[in-house]
Amino acid sequence: MRRFDEMYARLPAEGDAGEVRQHYEAYARWLAGQDNSVMQARREEAEVIFRRVGITFAVYGDKDEDGSGTERLIPFDLIPRIIAAKEWKGMEAGLVQRVTALNRFIHDVYHDQDILKAGIIPREQIEGNAQFRPEMVGVDVPNNIYSHISGIDIVRAPDSAGHGEYYVLEDNLRVPSGVSYMLEDRKMMMRLFPDLFSQHRVAPVAHYPDLLLETLRASSPATTAEPTVVVLTPGMYNSAYFEHAFLAQQMGVELVEGQDLFVKDKFVYMRTTRGPKRVDVIYRRVDDDFLDPNVFRPTSTLGCAGLMEAYKAGHVAICNAVGTGVADDKSIYPYVPDMIKFYLGEEPILKNVPTYMCRKPEDLQYTLANLKDLVVKEVHGAGGYGMLVGPAATQAEIERFRGALLANPEGYIAQPTLSLSSCPTYVDSGIAPRHIDLRPFVLSGRTVQMVPGGLTRVALKEGSLVVNSSQGGGTKDTWILQD
Repeated sequence: MRRFDEMYARLPAEGDAGEVRQHYEAYARWLAGQDNSVMQARREEAEVIFRRVGITFAVYGDKDEDGSGTERLIPFDLIPRIIAAKEWKGMEAGLVQRVTALNRFIHDVYHDQDILKAGIIPREQIEGNAQFRPEMVGVDVPNNIYSHISGIDIVRAPDSAGHGEYYVLEDNLRVPSGVSYMLEDRKMMMRLFPDLFSQHRVAPVAHYPDLLLETLRASSPATTAEPTVVVLTPGMYNSAYFEHAFLAQQMGVELVEGQDLFVKDKFVYMRTTRGPKRVDVIYRRVDDDFLDPNVFRPTSTLGCAGLMEAYKAGHVAICNAVGTGVADDKSIYPYVPDMIKFYLGEEPILKNVPTYMCRKPEDLQYTLANLKDLVVKEVHGAGGYGMLVGPAATQAEIERFRGALLANPEGYIAQPTLSLSSCPTYVDSGIAPRHIDLRPFVLSGRTVQMVPGGLTRVALKEGSLVVNSSQGGGTKDTWILQD
C-alpha cells in the first residue's frame, strides 16, 4: 500500500539518506547530529516527569487487583510532527467552515429542521438517533452555539499521484478529550530540547486555556461581567480526570462534581465554604445521560437534579450543549459535506473519507463482499472499540463482524482502509516510521478560533493504523511553523 511520509519525500534506505521535505530540513539536520544515548536519556526523563505530574489515563476493561481500571502513561514520542504554515492555513479554514456548518445543523434539527424538509438527511436518521434529545427541541442556547469545543480528527493519505491529502476522519462534538496532552507535550519538548525552539519559529499553543475560558464566558446567559465558570467532572475514576483537573487549574476555575451543585428557583449554585455561589457556565465532561437524573438516567449520581430546568430557563449555559451528539454520530458524518453546501453555500475545503452506510442495502452488499479490505465502525463507537480493520483482521473476526452487520446493518458504517501518513518515531529499535493522525481543537464562541496545532496521535505498533491511546497509541508534539 502506498504511503505518504510527513518528513521524507523519499524514505531512507540502505546507503540512501532519502529526501527530506523542505519544512523538515532544519529539524532533520539537527536529528542527524543527535547521539542515540542522549535521545534515549531524554525519553526516560520524559517518562519520569510525566509519571511525577500524574499524566495518566484509566483503561476500562483492564483491571487492577482491587477491580479498578488500570492507570497508564500515554507514551510520548520525542520526534515532533511538523506542518508548514501554508498547509495549516488551509486546514484551519476548513476546520472553521466545518464546525460552523455543524453548529448550524444542530440548531436546525432542534428548531426548523430545514435540512430534513429539504430531504438532504432522512428524518429517521435524526429522530431515531440515540443522541437526538427531544428535550432540546425549541430550546434556544446562547449565540446558537452547541459545540463550543470540537475535536476534529484529521488524517493524511496519499492521492493517486502520491501527494498527501487531508481528510476528516471523525467529528468529536460531545466531550472531546486530549487537549491536555497537546499542552503537556509542548511543555515537555521545550524542556528537553530548548535549542530546537531557538532554531524553529514554532507557533505557540500555551494560550489555549485562555481561549477556552474566553469561549466559555462568551456562552454565559448572565448579564454579569464576570460569569462564574466551572468544570464538571464525573470524578477521579474517569479515564480523562487528569485533563478535567488540569484545565480547571489552568483556567483558574473550580473543578466540581455533581454533588457540589444544586438547583434552586431554576438557578444553579455550587456549594462553597463561604456558602452557595451561582454558576453561569458549566464546562461539562459528563455525557448527556448522566447530567440530570430528573430527565435522563434516574440512577445517575454524576449530575445535578433540576439542571435541565435551569438550562431551559436560560439561567445556565452547558458546554457542550445537551444534544450535541446528534452531529458526531458516525451515521451523520457522511452528510457533513452536504451540510456545508446547504447552510453556507460553499464547497467543503476538507474532504470526508468515502463512507458506505450499511443501512443502505447496496452499501451493505458491497461491505459484506469486501470486509477484508474495509474498516467497519459502530456508529456509536469510540476509542477504537467496536471496529474491524479488515486487512489486519483474522478470518474469525471478519465472520463475527459479518454476523453483526447482518443482524444490525444500521448500526455500522464502512470505509476504505486509508494508508495514514507516517512520521519518524523514536521506538525501542531506533527511529522508524509510524502512522499518525491529528486532532485540532476548535473553539466556537463569539468567533471560531483555535491554537495552531493539535494532538498528534501515533500508532506505536509497527504497521498498526489504530492510534487511540486505549489501543496502545502514543502522542507527539505538533509544530505549526510560522514562516
